[in-house]
Amino acid sequence: MWATAVGVARVRALETERENALFRDPLAQAFAAAGGLWPSSPPPEDEAARRRRLAVSFSIVIRTKFLDDVLRQASASGVRQVVLLGAGMDSRAFRMNWPEGTRLFEVDTAAPLDFKASVLRQERAVARCERITVAVDLREDWPAALAAAGHDPAAPTVWIAEGLLIYLPEDAVELLLARISAQSAAGSRMGLTLGSRGVIERLGVDAVPGSAASMWVSEMPDDPVAWLAGHGWEAVSNTLRECAAAYGRPISTPPQREERPGGLISAVRR
Repeated sequence: MWATAVGVARVRALETERENALFRDPLAQAFAAAGGLWPSSPPPEDEAARRRRLAVSFSIVIRTKFLDDVLRQASASGVRQVVLLGAGMDSRAFRMNWPEGTRLFEVDTAAPLDFKASVLRQERAVARCERITVAVDLREDWPAALAAAGHDPAAPTVWIAEGLLIYLPEDAVELLLARISAQSAAGSRMGLTLGSRGVIERLGVDAVPGSAASMWVSEMPDDPVAWLAGHGWEAVSNTLRECAAAYGRPISTPPQREERPGGLISAVRR
């Protein structure tokens, strides 16, 4: 699973090289290189596979920028606790400017955290906030591990679940959200990426076994705003198309079907 995180780092490294990059991730190339994905060219593929790869890469770039903005807004509102669930090769602790007193928790299993630590040592990377790693499987009692690492549920937290929920069955998604909600004081914030309706059919059905898309299992609810309201969150839903246009990267092809609520979610705990 964490090999997928290295693939995401490769996409971020490619974006970082663009003149008009939506974000700069100086560590992404190091993660990709350590994982054997840099430098490299795409493998031989047919046109359909090429389009799927480009679509997934594009969505990773847009969602990264979207969640960067969620974090900046949370910091501006006074939130000083950040929790990255399934953190993978996320380098926001190192590449973003954080207010004094910010504590950032990276929650993931030991294997990706150990791999990441070796690259960070090699790069002599210095975090711009207090960074705390929490090695635990999200299928286990991760709230207890997070509390033991110093997370304070009485203070507002901004939670990020990026590229995570699509890999979890629906009951696991519900449990994850219930646990997040139980650890979230009023004023907490959340940034989620959800698998848009139809994405598994379009990109996952013919995916190569073992690839990221082949492991996708759950899509977003029909009404994500109402779903999150049921858990005590006031949410705003954005489509990839809407965000891409706002960031100056409009999608040129027309929607193939009526677009439902989008899979880029920001929410506030009331």
